[in-house]
Amino acid sequence: MRTRDRVAQLLLERGTATAAELGAQLGLSPAAIRKHLDAMLADDLVEARETPQRAPRGRGRPAKTFVLTATAREGFPHFYDGMATAAVRWIAEHGGPEAVEAFAAAQVSALEERCRTAMLEAGDAPIARAEALAEALTAEGYAANATTIASGGQLCQHHCPVAHVAAEFPQLCDAETAVISRLIGTHVQRLATIAHGDGVCTTHIPAPQCAPVSITVRTER
Repeated sequence: MRTRDRVAQLLLERGTATAAELGAQLGLSPAAIRKHLDAMLADDLVEARETPQRAPRGRGRPAKTFVLTATAREGFPHFYDGMATAAVRWIAEHGGPEAVEAFAAAQVSALEERCRTAMLEAGDAPIARAEALAEALTAEGYAANATTIASGGQLCQHHCPVAHVAAEFPQLCDAETAVISRLIGTHVQRLATIAHGDGVCTTHIPAPQCAPVSITVRTER
């Protein structure tokens, strides 16, 4: 583990610590620790605070304590993922599959409305709407993009905020696919999902089918 990561882990465990305390714990000099802390301060990973004084201050600068910022804490595993999965399991146990489907639909309804608002000027063409939807989803944290392929279009989402839950409850993927279909205005097909172990959530958008041309053959009498 890198020294910087060890410093972050130690601050997570202790809550606050001075450079001297961190150095003593990690077997490094305070000067060496301060170099890492300065870099972490620049990256908004730690915050420096004045140490409360319980005795008359001596000469020199007062020692500072360091704490992790919210940005740094986001890099550590959370209990929330397990809690979310447990909550949906509870819904499934007490309400059955229909309750899970209703919950999934409710969860994506707000996302659908926000994306719909962002797509007001997208026009009616499915591919153009897919491109506008990709921009809206990227703004929501899905890192999405849309491309044109021979058979129509393809919407790719490179991040899934609920992959840990959707791996056990595909109803969440189904609800999201239904939202994509409604927003684009055509039938779509999910080809791959991050929740099932694929690298990207991929949705295929079939090309509009041309209406068949009617040919009338006249016969001479």
